[in-house]
Amino acid sequence: MSDPAPNALVVMGVSSSGKSTIAKALAERLGWRFADGDDFHPPANVEKQRAGQPLTDEDRWPWLQSIADEIDRVTADGGKLIVACSALKRAYRDLLLHGRHDIRIVYLDGSKELIGKRMAARKNHFMPPSLLDSQFKTLEAPGPDERPITVSIDDDIDGIVSAVIKQLPT
Repeated sequence: MSDPAPNALVVMGVSSSGKSTIAKALAERLGWRFADGDDFHPPANVEKQRAGQPLTDEDRWPWLQSIADEIDRVTADGGKLIVACSALKRAYRDLLLHGRHDIRIVYLDGSKELIGKRMAARKNHFMPPSLLDSQFKTLEAPGPDERPITVSIDDDIDGIVSAVIKQLPT
């Protein structure tokens, strides 16, 4: 059985892997709605990260559920949605997809060195570079059974978006 054409994409990866940038560009290219997972964080999560404290699973569950609810809401109305969300652990992705085969994970894969350089160059973001190690410690790269669309971030935005689109089932 081939994969159905997706109704939603979750663009995942560690902080500074380019999730928001790639998800926005992908949404523009495909004509889909875009949502940034960061916008679903409650203020307490943002403050915790701003203070250099990694989030716990207890902090993440309500945040992830609100993203899953948004995916369900948009797709139930016939819309298509691309969400930028770190989704670093398998359990987080399982909650977001909750068994749906019309939602696909797009994994932005990059080295710690490249992502560290990008993170150091970012301005006005609540995630401090000091949390990069915790991001990589938490990361559980998606396995083949998750049917991820894996792309290297060692390219420009257009190249990365094109690499994703080439792998989308139609």
